[in-house]
Order: sequence, then structure tokens, then C-alpha cells
Amino acid sequence: MTGAGSAAPAETAAKQNRFSARAFMGRFGAFIFLVALVVFFSILKPNSFPTPLNLFNIARQASISGLVAIGMTFVILTGGIDLSVGSLLALSGIVAAAVYKGGTGLLDTTAGETSGVGVGGAILIACLVGLAGGFAQGLTITKLKIPPFIVTLGGLSAFRGLTLLVGNGGPISAFDDNYKFLGQGRIGELVPIPVIIFLGAALIAHVILRYTQYGRYVYAVGGNPEAARLSGLNTGLIILSVYMIVGLMSGFGGYMLASRLNSAEAIAGVGLELTVIASVVIGGTSLFGGEGGVFGTVIGSLLVNVLTAGLTQLNVISYVQQIIIGLVIIFAVFFDRFTKARRS
Repeated sequence: MTGAGSAAPAETAAKQNRFSARAFMGRFGAFIFLVALVVFFSILKPNSFPTPLNLFNIARQASISGLVAIGMTFVILTGGIDLSVGSLLALSGIVAAAVYKGGTGLLDTTAGETSGVGVGGAILIACLVGLAGGFAQGLTITKLKIPPFIVTLGGLSAFRGLTLLVGNGGPISAFDDNYKFLGQGRIGELVPIPVIIFLGAALIAHVILRYTQYGRYVYAVGGNPEAARLSGLNTGLIILSVYMIVGLMSGFGGYMLASRLNSAEAIAGVGLELTVIASVVIGGTSLFGGEGGVFGTVIGSLLVNVLTAGLTQLNVISYVQQIIIGLVIIFAVFFDRFTKARRS
């Protein structure tokens, strides 16, 4: 009896230690695919794609959508979704630009160079607009019990309409060098400042999710919201907070995009929700909540932008690029479900 009893734990331990290709791919598949894409496009375009300047430009392109994707990771971890991020990004950017230029947009889109608010004030305004939008949607979801898909779909339309209203349907542009610094500046000759901001935000978000009580609450709500509620968690407050986080990141992203383009566009962020959700899902965060993380989102953001940049250099038309990215999202969700089913 003793020999049989000791053999069973040994067999179990051996199974646990046995290498699983599915589990390995489930954990590192996005990173492996990213490396494979870089190698693939480098072979096809050896003189243009693998250059340091091009790779850093791809990273800068990924940084703005990546910032929003970091916020979206919090939302999806709770089992929610936010389809309004592109519209909220545009609204935040154009409000901040209008105030910085000394007008309201509604009354005067030909305002002077600056209003005296300063860059810090413009960033604060953009973040506050994003926070307010996230708060309004989170409150509607938690208090009125309306599904996040419906609330944020309405937000997508409402925030876009507000953006057009504030900017009178047009852009606000021609900023001074101070306003453009965060979006266009570089450290040294190559490293764009947006990339540093993106990686810094990702590190902070990772620490919050993995090493704080709040992070554990987010995973708990996404894993089993009813069990989390019965254990004493204020699930409504946690859900409200994650929509405020993605709103904050959208607001800051709106400023960053206007700073980079030297223009706050009324059509900025159109389709951004697709890129953001793709980045989060490809990075391994489950659409059903409770599993995933920020570092996966960083990989997903880079992967989507590497794919887009590579297809562009290969002269693949934009319509076909959208088809390919859509198929990649479907495959990522299928692969995530497949690996989890096999592990269980």
C-alpha cells in the first residue's frame, strides 16, 4: 500500500514536469509569432525593414495604441469591453488642443498660438476628459446594469459627435514645439519619447496588476464576479475603476497623437478599438476575463504594428490589411481557447 501510495504522487509530479508544447505555445506563442514576423519581413525587405530607424518608428506607432491597450487590458480582465476608446481619444485630443490654442472650438477655431494654459495644462485637460468619459460609461454599466458592449457602442457614437462639435468638424493644428515634444521628441538619435512613456506605463500597470491588492481584485472579478461579490468585494466599484483607467489612457493617448501629428483631428482614432482589442487578445488576455497581463499586451501591440508596417512595405493595400488583421484576431481567440481547453 505504501509503495502504491508513493508512486501516485511521483507519477503526478512527472506529468506536471513534462514539457507541454501546447502550454508553451499558449504562454509564449505571441512572442514567437512576433519574432517570426520580424524575421519574415526582414528577409523580404532586407534594406528597409530591419533598420533601427524603421523598427523604432514601428515602436513609436505602437506606443499610442499600446497606451490605450494597457487600459483595455484592465477592462477585459474583468470580462468587459470598451468600443469607445477611439472616439474618446479623439475627443480628449481636440478639447485639449482647443483650450491650449486659446479657443473653445465651438466659438473660435482660429485662436492664437497659445492660451497660457501650457503643455501640462493641456495634458491634464486631455486626461480629465478621458477620465470623465470612462467614469460616465462605467457608472452606466454598474448602476443601470446595461451590458458594456451596448454602453460603449453608444459612447463610440456620442464621443465622436462631441468631437465634431468641439472642432466644428475640422482639425485644430499648428502647435508650437513645446506641444509637439512628447509626440515627436527623441532621446538621442533614435529612441522616441512615446516609446519610453509606453514602456513606463506598461511597467507600472504590470506592478499594479501582479503585486497589489487592487490587481488581485481585478482578476477575481473577471474570474468569477459572483464569487468575488459574495466574498465581500465591491465589484461595481472595481468595474467602474477599470473604465476610468481605460478612459485615462485614451485621454493621454489623445494628447500624444495630436502632439505627434501636430494636429488634433476630428477623425482621429477611427478604428482604434479594433487595433487595441486585437493587441490585448493576441497578447493572451482572455476575452472572458480573469486571465492575461500587460506584458502580453505590449507584445500584442508590437505584433499588430509590425504586421501592419510589414504589409505596407510589401505594398499590400489597406483593405487587405484589415482582412488579415481581422483573421489574426479570430485565430488568436481560437488559439487561446484551444490551449486552455487542452490544459484543463
